[in-house]
Amino acid sequence: MIDPMSIESMSPRKVMVFGVTGFIGRGLPRLLADQGCEVTGVSRGPGGGIHGVSAWQSAGSSDPCGHHAVVNLAGEPIDSRWTAARCHRFHESRVGMTRRLVATMAALPVESRPAVLVNASAVGIYGDRGDERLDEHSVPGSGYLADLCHEWEKAAMDAAALGVRVVCLRIGIVLGRDGSAFRKLLTVFRCGIGGRLGSGRQWMPWIHVDDLRAAIMHAVMSPSLKGPVNGTAPSPVRNSEFTRSFARAVHRPALIPVPGFALKLTLGGFGGVLLAGQRALPQALQADGFRFRFPTLDTALADLLATPEMGSGCKS
Repeated sequence: MIDPMSIESMSPRKVMVFGVTGFIGRGLPRLLADQGCEVTGVSRGPGGGIHGVSAWQSAGSSDPCGHHAVVNLAGEPIDSRWTAARCHRFHESRVGMTRRLVATMAALPVESRPAVLVNASAVGIYGDRGDERLDEHSVPGSGYLADLCHEWEKAAMDAAALGVRVVCLRIGIVLGRDGSAFRKLLTVFRCGIGGRLGSGRQWMPWIHVDDLRAAIMHAVMSPSLKGPVNGTAPSPVRNSEFTRSFARAVHRPALIPVPGFALKLTLGGFGGVLLAGQRALPQALQADGFRFRFPTLDTALADLLATPEMGSGCKS
């Protein structure tokens, strides 16, 4: 892991975090503050109540002037039916937001611009790739989500022309106690009604939320990391293995598969995403010295289900 006190400046850095009240963002300021960073949180609503945030700005009038780094985690959740109105919000909250952020940076004096932009992206950029091993040199795929992510990353990479080091973090399925995906899965499997999705052969690139937050901090601190970076654990699993491991961890069977046509009928475009697979590997992170605390699904689930209330009972 990079020692943040051994690189660049020895004085505290200012880091601006967009999406600081979201699932991933709200745990990040404490990590940054523990390394001597002053954290400015950016939120669409009233800020407050997050440990490590020393100042707040509104999303509509944020100013990164004087900040060493900007972490942009903003983005409308996509785990719903993709209506035309929602697709507009997906694009505006990702591509539109990132373009405005880079334009704001461009308007700043050179000496006041952030040195680093860590911008969220997603493994959806690869599309449905079967068993192909995907590292950061793999070409983007096709489809709505791949096109959206490609445009999103292009908007972020425009900051490189300003002298900003840009990291586009291609995030997989994030597992964490407070995450909606994990809680939904937990409820389903504790009730004994979990099972594979479609054929179950599709690869699921996942990551423990603690490792993802640590990877974001690593990206802020490491001067050698730039460009696309897979934000996934080093051991992706097929959906069938994921469901078996999850069921085993909560001592329940995994007997009820969900047909692919039912997912597409219920969730539309997002149902297709659940049936697509990306065997994404974090080559750039590992080559840069990052070490995962939870490199395997079993170690991640053991940590997330460590408390009795997380691992037993069928609760709604």
